[in-house]
Amino acid sequence: MKRFTESMLRLYALTDPAAGPDLVEQVRSAILGGATMIQLRDKTADDARFLEEARRLKEVCQAHQVPLIINDRIEIALACGADGVHVGQSDLPAGDVRARIGPDRILGVTAKTVEQARAAEAAGADYLGSGAVFGSTTKPGVPFMTMDRLREITASVRIPVVAIGGISRQNIAGLAGTGIRGVAVVSGIFSAPDIYGESVLLRQLSEQLVSD
Repeated sequence: MKRFTESMLRLYALTDPAAGPDLVEQVRSAILGGATMIQLRDKTADDARFLEEARRLKEVCQAHQVPLIINDRIEIALACGADGVHVGQSDLPAGDVRARIGPDRILGVTAKTVEQARAAEAAGADYLGSGAVFGSTTKPGVPFMTMDRLREITASVRIPVVAIGGISRQNIAGLAGTGIRGVAVVSGIFSAPDIYGESVLLRQLSEQLVSD
């Protein structure tokens, strides 16, 4: 896999454990439709099942030259040869993660404030995930992030920011002018009746956002 570039964030698809059992085919459909990065996230799976899922997805992602990011579980990411890791503010500090995964893997960090964003950048993050911009169906109770806060975050760092949280074809245009470099989508892709078709549309809409 080539080194991280911001274009990998255009349509960042995060897996949804509630979307059904055929994870590999769902991810394949998303990639064929235009997903530029895949994150495996499943807080309920034990390590053995999670590693099995990660290895299966790594094969698919590698075949299509799309990076695979593992949420939180650094040892799983290293064991399956994933392209990177994403951590939240309650996980291992970003600097420690960078030290463990080395300089060549991608490091993403959740940032909900300017202070968190600047700290993550200083610790070696390649990109930030900020939200929830429209609420979240996968994380009920997560507070909304205002567009003003999102703009403050994108303006405060040199690394790219991807918006996350309840993003769909119906509301993605509301992110115009915020400075984001892509969108991270969970149920908007994996709960769609046509994952491929929805990914095609969301990729087009994301590219328009970035070029405006």
